[in-house]
Amino acid sequence: MKNKHLLFFLKGIWLTFLLTISFGVIAQSNIVKGKVLDEKGEPLPGVTITVGGSTKGVITDNEGSYAIEVRSTDELTFSFIGFATQTIKVNNQTILNVTLKEDVSELEEVVVIGFGKQKKTDLVGSVASINTQELKKVSSSNMTTMLAGNIAGIISYQRSGEPGADNADFFIRGVTTFGYKKDPLILIDGIEVSRTDLARMQPDDIENFSIMKDATSTAVYGARGANGVISITTKEGKEGKLNISVRVENAFTTPTQNIELADPITYMKLANEAILTRDPGGATLYSLTKIDNTQAGTNPYAYPSTDWHKEMFEDYASAQRINLNASGGGKVARYYLAATFNQDNGNLKVNKRNNFNSNIQLKTYSLRSNINFNLTNTTEAALRLSTVIDDYTGPINGGTAVYNQVVHSNPVLFPPYYKSDKANILTNHILFGNYGKDVRYINPYAEMVKGYKDYSRTKIDAQFELKQDLSFITKGLSIRALFNTSRYSYFDVSRFYNPFYYNIGFYDRTNDTYTLAALNETTGTEYLGYNEGLKEVSSSTYIELMSNYNRTFNDDHVISGMLVYIMRNSLTGNAGDLQLSLPHRNIGLSGRTTYSYQGKYFGEFNFGYNGSERFHKSHRFGFFPSAGFAWTLSNEDFWDVKTITNLKFRGTYGLVGNDAIGSDYDRFFYLSNVDMNNARRSARFGFPNSYYGLNGVLITRNSNEDITWEIAKKTNLGFELGLWNKLTLEADYFNEYRSNILMDRASIPTTMGITTVERANVGEAKSSGIDGSLDFTTTIGQSIWIKTRGNFTYATSEFLVYEEPRYKESYRQHVGLSLSQRTGLIAERLFIDEEEIANSPVQSYGNYMAGDIKYYDVNGDGKITDADAVPIGYPTDPEIIYGFGISAGYENVDFSCFFQGSARSSFWIDAVSTSPFNNETQLLKAYADSHWSEDNRDLYALWPRLSSTINYNNSSPNSTWFMRNGAFLRLKSMEVGYTPPLKWLEKFHLSNIRLYLNGTNLLSFSRFKLWDIEMGGNGLGYPIQKSYNIGITASF
Repeated sequence: MKNKHLLFFLKGIWLTFLLTISFGVIAQSNIVKGKVLDEKGEPLPGVTITVGGSTKGVITDNEGSYAIEVRSTDELTFSFIGFATQTIKVNNQTILNVTLKEDVSELEEVVVIGFGKQKKTDLVGSVASINTQELKKVSSSNMTTMLAGNIAGIISYQRSGEPGADNADFFIRGVTTFGYKKDPLILIDGIEVSRTDLARMQPDDIENFSIMKDATSTAVYGARGANGVISITTKEGKEGKLNISVRVENAFTTPTQNIELADPITYMKLANEAILTRDPGGATLYSLTKIDNTQAGTNPYAYPSTDWHKEMFEDYASAQRINLNASGGGKVARYYLAATFNQDNGNLKVNKRNNFNSNIQLKTYSLRSNINFNLTNTTEAALRLSTVIDDYTGPINGGTAVYNQVVHSNPVLFPPYYKSDKANILTNHILFGNYGKDVRYINPYAEMVKGYKDYSRTKIDAQFELKQDLSFITKGLSIRALFNTSRYSYFDVSRFYNPFYYNIGFYDRTNDTYTLAALNETTGTEYLGYNEGLKEVSSSTYIELMSNYNRTFNDDHVISGMLVYIMRNSLTGNAGDLQLSLPHRNIGLSGRTTYSYQGKYFGEFNFGYNGSERFHKSHRFGFFPSAGFAWTLSNEDFWDVKTITNLKFRGTYGLVGNDAIGSDYDRFFYLSNVDMNNARRSARFGFPNSYYGLNGVLITRNSNEDITWEIAKKTNLGFELGLWNKLTLEADYFNEYRSNILMDRASIPTTMGITTVERANVGEAKSSGIDGSLDFTTTIGQSIWIKTRGNFTYATSEFLVYEEPRYKESYRQHVGLSLSQRTGLIAERLFIDEEEIANSPVQSYGNYMAGDIKYYDVNGDGKITDADAVPIGYPTDPEIIYGFGISAGYENVDFSCFFQGSARSSFWIDAVSTSPFNNETQLLKAYADSHWSEDNRDLYALWPRLSSTINYNNSSPNSTWFMRNGAFLRLKSMEVGYTPPLKWLEKFHLSNIRLYLNGTNLLSFSRFKLWDIEMGGNGLGYPIQKSYNIGITASF
């Protein structure tokens, strides 16, 4: 099957190549040489020279010299920071010297900011951008998994590798609130979208990807911007000839690490030990006969030895990705059209006797059309259409449930299925294994293959934009209107049969034959039934009206202003109650004014004035201002340090809000929720033996007209440094104070007679940290280029005000702890013997013996209770995320690698889920190798004394015993690419072809060895995947 996939992929690449040559025309190629100088005649090293419509390029050496192979019809583009870009047609020239002119308007790249764009050199706020070419090096169909370590300010981690359920969690500058919504606002072409919409975004379609982190960049979003903003703008067509680009990839994926389980013989021996070590006179589960026959390999159906992992999972899965886009246009209209198909497959095995495929298969179809029209010389219209469709097939309960069931399935009770005995030779159904006189146990294989679930998710967006230049009224004035409508739908259906289960009723060892006994003849089915699942439909409309002013006076003073009105309305079509049926509405007015003088001094003021229907009319609108200042010291006339080419200082302060303080079921806090038919307030009427019951009225939530949004006060101080036009360094210190966090009141005594929990904006928190990035580019001669990059984010948080009971022990209070800090008992070691137990504080978590965990009595009261739980470990959300990498090229070959790291986080092994033998749970090999026993009285063994039933009472409290350091370093991506010389492509009319091999999640370094450490405590789920990918890009 794998060979068929690979053969199909190779044929597809060859077919794509053959199709492209049908456009062939012959053009002469030659070598063009020259020098690039500045206006003073000084050579410019590091100038980027690219062939138009391709990724082929070179960089000038220390003498400003270059040489590049081109065709006579090609155009060369010369670009360098601080200089105006030039594009020159080659024609028949072989020597081409170029002089670049300084141009303040072209100093650096343009980045997306709130409701607009700015040159990076003019930024006052803290805005970071991502090079989408770097994202493409991560072999994944999910964009959220590409962010970690790739940009300063993002705290991100991935807990699952299951296709369709592998979205990463990410936060801008960490988690800054303990309220309902903690993640950032996500915008695509100015429209708020979900995390799944971001996951399905294609890197090929992205023009700009910005992260807005401070108040000056987010205040214009008012009550939606407190958690930061991710903003993406998609590509638009450019005036010029048609350009078609194709990217085709085929990847093979495999788990980064599988959980190692003990072999069946060890499982049975230690299961017996688990009984005898607690009760020496107890009856063991597995006889020596069973152990010996299993070990000898006697009939595997009579003496099963099931490797559930091997029976249920393939070693490798595959994924395919195809992107095709076309762009171009003339003076009247420009277009960008794109289509993408992604298919990600799971690694679940399929039973050939089923006539359906129960393996995970996620197909994503994405279509995008961006068309711009110049209606007049001063009027431009844009029409943007996009559709994303997810078609999913997979096991009924999902891949994570399948993996969980494997870990909780006994390996020696029964096989996945039986071979037919004489009585079942003509049986049509699969003879699934089970144990006992009825169906008592979960057969994970049967659960996996008994059926499948289909779902379809569709998101459609249509956007119309109109821009009008009003310079004929006053220079620099323009207006803009935007209308967007979105439609979302989802439905799922499950199809399944009820498995027939069997066990061995009689085994004839002499003839090595067995007779099967049916366990559920009356309930099993040989046909598929179905169950209709969730159905969702929703729509939203968004209107944006904007005026802009930007003007330069006397070449020194640049003034800009922006005023925008927004209105958003969303509606759920299949609401289950009144609150959900009512539309969500937001309106707002935002503004910005900026001033700069001679590119040295920059000032900016922003505000957002927003209203939300969640709150009472007296608190419905809020004003969120911010201000910032920047000084580019290196542009001062007195600055004469040639080494330092850029030195800039920035500072901002402002207020931003967060109105998402509750779920869709928890709105309109100024109204009470009243249950008119509550059984808790029922009464019974009538005569004995003929009572009539009547439910009563219960207030489930009292109104509070004062509830309003969270408020974030943000401070940011930063600097930018450029050296030799090769190295750039950016660093920011940030601080945030978050108030008005909604939470339950804990200080109202029950003696007041209030049974409903009151809620109010009483919580407060603060966060602070630093983030920064470093980039360095250099060349060696004319053929070698090297780029290195790195970024670092350190973000901490702390409770300031938290409503909770007034504990006697001050360490039980939340105030002063990190927002994701966990508390637990301090585990000293394992008990030595019964004498030590008798002389130690009494532990309140069930029976315990020598070899069980001994906890420290923190408050000294002679008892181990919850009152002894103290803050332990680091927060569960990492405080440090970093990444670093290098890219290099020599002539036609390029190489890159990127490392991602995480530090200052803790997670906990789930002692309940991994407790061996409890409810048939498997035995982890690590526990088998390191557990306390009479023969191994290791007081620091990984697992305490074994137990046959419940060993997690004394082990279940959160404690330092199962706490682990979450720090790791991962080789996130590595890529090798090859771009053939132009002379190979000229007869095919191809601008560029590049072949590449890359890998993702190739290596990890950490102290934790049980499963992939990035999964944290979720290690029993669908593992994170590593991938090996081969791809080709072509443009013509």
